[in-house]
Amino acid sequence: MKVLVTGGAGFIGSHLCERLISEGHEVVCLDNFFTGRRDNIRHLLDCARFELLRHDVCEPLLLEVDQIYNLACPASPVHYQYNPIKTVKSNVMGTLNMLVLARRVGARILQASTSEVYGEPYVHPQHEGYWGNVNPIGLRSCYDEGKRVAETLMMDYHRQNKVDTRIARIFNTYGPRMAESDGRVVSNFIVQALRGQPLTLYGDGSQTRSFCYVDDLVEGLIRLMHADGLHDPVNLGNPGEFSIRQLAEAIAGLCHAELLIQYHPLPQDDPTQRCPDIARAGELLGWQPTVALRDGLERTVPYFSERLKRCSAHHAKHNGRLVPAGDIPFVERRRAYSEAAHWTDRHRS
Repeated sequence: MKVLVTGGAGFIGSHLCERLISEGHEVVCLDNFFTGRRDNIRHLLDCARFELLRHDVCEPLLLEVDQIYNLACPASPVHYQYNPIKTVKSNVMGTLNMLVLARRVGARILQASTSEVYGEPYVHPQHEGYWGNVNPIGLRSCYDEGKRVAETLMMDYHRQNKVDTRIARIFNTYGPRMAESDGRVVSNFIVQALRGQPLTLYGDGSQTRSFCYVDDLVEGLIRLMHADGLHDPVNLGNPGEFSIRQLAEAIAGLCHAELLIQYHPLPQDDPTQRCPDIARAGELLGWQPTVALRDGLERTVPYFSERLKRCSAHHAKHNGRLVPAGDIPFVERRRAYSEAAHWTDRHRS
């Protein structure tokens, strides 16, 4: 099949593109490179069945494809809070544009939603029938509410226009190709431990998360895409629940670093509990994660170690100016992201 992956140069998207190529599909990778990186998909560029398209999902698109995986949206607070209006547009207008495309060409579409639709949950673990407890006007609402609206659009397009939709509620995912500067807890801890710095811990460390290795998640996404008649949301995540303090201890040990903790106040609306109920995924998809947290971290730490070595070499080569190897510097990427949004606002008819 011919498959479109929006956000395909991102962390999860690049692994998904790689998997689809390995299965013999033709893949169109769409990305605006705000958080995506060419390094993530560089090894695919010479493949005849892989096409890279630089495009923003907030703008309409017409392609002949069989399936659409809509992953395009900044996924970490550092990135999505930088330009919250653009984040909302990516979630709402981007999803709408992909649904219009799916309707036009008769494609099946999967929306990458998030566990953040559950907010600060009163139900634990979180199952798909729980409607959530989200602050609609908080700092995180651009992402949380944006994803909730995206789910609404998916269901309405299915009911009204018979579009063949899928919704995956993705819980915390980690693995190689995470950005070292994205502010997420796994990448933060690994980078700080490898640099011999104190690990930044928000709150008292008792808040919990469940961490799913990226290969497990990609398997779940593909199974969901291929499941017939499954239009309601499905949780995809690892039900193994760990405190942030436990994660810090595990990463420090794997990095052979002394466990030094620097405490900071818990950010606004940061959930204190997060754990998926994956009974629906198990029953309907036959899916469950197979990679334990320690095993996944053992696969992830070497990636960051090599990445930091390359950044350090590039740093020295550019006379002390920090330029991540193979990338546009983040400050330039986010400036371009902001300017593109501003231009679009002024020129949209």
